[in-house]
Amino acid sequence: MAPTDEADEVARHASPLGTTPPARPPADGAAGPNARMPRWLPRAMVLALALIAVFQLGSWAFHQLTGLLINVLIAFFLALAIEPAVSWMASRGMRRGLATFLVFFAVLIVSAGFVTLLGSMLAGQIIKIVEDFPNYLDSVINWVNAHFKTDLKRVDVQEGVLRSDWLRNYVQNSATGVLDVSAQVLGGLFQLLTIALFSFYFAADGPRLRRALCSILPPAKQAEVLRAWEIAVNKTGGYIYSRGLMALISGVAHYILLQALEVPYAPVLAVWVGLVSQFIPTIGTYLAGALPMLIAFTVDPWYALWVLVFVVIYQQFENYVLQPKLTSKTVDIHPAVAFGSVVAGTALMGAVGALIAIPAIATLQAFLGAYVKRYDVTDDPRVHGHRRRGEGARLFARARALWERRPGEQDFGSGSSRDSSRGSS
Repeated sequence: MAPTDEADEVARHASPLGTTPPARPPADGAAGPNARMPRWLPRAMVLALALIAVFQLGSWAFHQLTGLLINVLIAFFLALAIEPAVSWMASRGMRRGLATFLVFFAVLIVSAGFVTLLGSMLAGQIIKIVEDFPNYLDSVINWVNAHFKTDLKRVDVQEGVLRSDWLRNYVQNSATGVLDVSAQVLGGLFQLLTIALFSFYFAADGPRLRRALCSILPPAKQAEVLRAWEIAVNKTGGYIYSRGLMALISGVAHYILLQALEVPYAPVLAVWVGLVSQFIPTIGTYLAGALPMLIAFTVDPWYALWVLVFVVIYQQFENYVLQPKLTSKTVDIHPAVAFGSVVAGTALMGAVGALIAIPAIATLQAFLGAYVKRYDVTDDPRVHGHRRRGEGARLFARARALWERRPGEQDFGSGSSRDSSRGSS
């Protein structure tokens, strides 16, 4: 039987000694029949899947705990703010827990009294506005009838308002939104309780917290952590106390004005202006001045104008005279940096970021300033924003010469210079 093609092929490639030659390596990209997966590949795949799972779990947990983390951050800054007062009482022999409780109790009493007075004032003003609403409506109707030659009556206006569709829809929406408002109020109370609890523990157990943190660090790092902690306490406490002093001065000044104008509830309005204008950044001044203007407007419209003028003048006095003197040693940051930090804090964390932005930036600036090497500044006049002597006159003379020179003369001079250069060549 004739040999097959496979046998001929094997015989043709056989070696002289009768042994079978080694097989050719597989082509690029094609694995042989006995090829195996690298040993490191399954472990790498498992590790990659584990890292992805851990990242997803951490991202989910962070989004779920964002509210708690913000509350803890607020509580930490509140603990830093009351740390000087607690440490002062503890240095006099009082236990830190009792000292922290007394500070919180004083803050609670002041806050409750302020809220009670403000609520009674607002309730009284609302009742007064409701009682005087018919008189206001009559004056508006008379003004409209006199200027537009109409014949409106208060009874017709009241019936039209009571039978309108928008009022019915508003009442229905308000009735359905009562549960949402109640839930928000309960959530706000729980949030305040959480912040108060964490801040109490941070302030009462401050030394223990610092010891626990330093116990896991080497001695050199411990000194740096304690130094950063001290700077944060000084800056945050200084910011709160300087703001409180400016709130007191602002309240006294506005009380004198409101009492002179015989505006009702002058003490409560003065406290409102002092606290809101100092502890709500950027827009606090406008919110603080709106309520006294509204109450003064119910007494006399000209009184509201006087209040507005006084608020604007006092704000300029505070920004350029009072605030630099009081905050030069506590929160010494540039106004532009303060404004930028408030904007950035608001964009990142909302109202909470706006409140803690300034003490946080002041702490960071003070901590970094301790490690920046500074040099003596030269006596060059340009450092102080002045030009060198005679430089301004030379610039003025040069500008005047260019202004008086005609375009044709410049072209002719350039042409003659070119001709002379050609002749010399």
